[in-house]
Amino acid sequence: MAVNLRGVTTVLLPGTGSDDDFVYRAFAPALHEVGAAVVTPSPQPHRLIDGYRDELDNIARAVRPEPIAVGGVSIGAAVATEWALAHPGGVIAVLAALPAWTGEPDAAPAALAARYSAQLLRRDGLVSATTQMQATSPRWLADELARSWLPQWPALPDAMDEAAHYVAPTTGQLEGLTVPLGVVSATDDSVHPVEVGVEWVSAAPRSSLRTVTLDEIGADPSVLGRQCLAALHEAEDPARRRFRG
Repeated sequence: MAVNLRGVTTVLLPGTGSDDDFVYRAFAPALHEVGAAVVTPSPQPHRLIDGYRDELDNIARAVRPEPIAVGGVSIGAAVATEWALAHPGGVIAVLAALPAWTGEPDAAPAALAARYSAQLLRRDGLVSATTQMQATSPRWLADELARSWLPQWPALPDAMDEAAHYVAPTTGQLEGLTVPLGVVSATDDSVHPVEVGVEWVSAAPRSSLRTVTLDEIGADPSVLGRQCLAALHEAEDPARRRFRG
């Protein structure tokens, strides 16, 4: 039976350097269509991971005994999945967009990029680092990050370093995920490789993967939420479970 999110409080966490504005635009349109109550906490760059965990704890406590749905983008998706694994009775579904790595970050492109950005910000300052980022990123992504980096300064480098050392759920842990997991990866995203999405759904027993492109996200961020929901519904039916675009 497909998971029903009508009336379910659904908490979405932003990626590193991103913010609640983007994650809301990415997920809210699709979730509102199915009647979910969308909550997108603001990142706390001085305590990024613990801030996300505390927000999940507080929101779950506020709606208890009703379960919540959780998810997010990149590091937000990983922390949400970690929380779901730790609270199996309190979660109804997980929506994971652009997971960046599994287990230890090691040489994961997203972790390397976060470390480099942190170094650049500390060395050159926000204005110069933002200009350099804009020169090497897709226009839509550069615009998003130029907007979201500013209010997180000067703690932004600390948040990036913290994210770069975060240990995401392992394949062994994902094998124990009891709720459905909908994953979306971008086929042309070298920072969040599609192989990571495949690894997550290969491990999680009730999961499915949809794919998009960076241009599609740039044209309409809500494609992430729509494809996450589509993957979530496929995850509930073993006959439809797939790695598809």
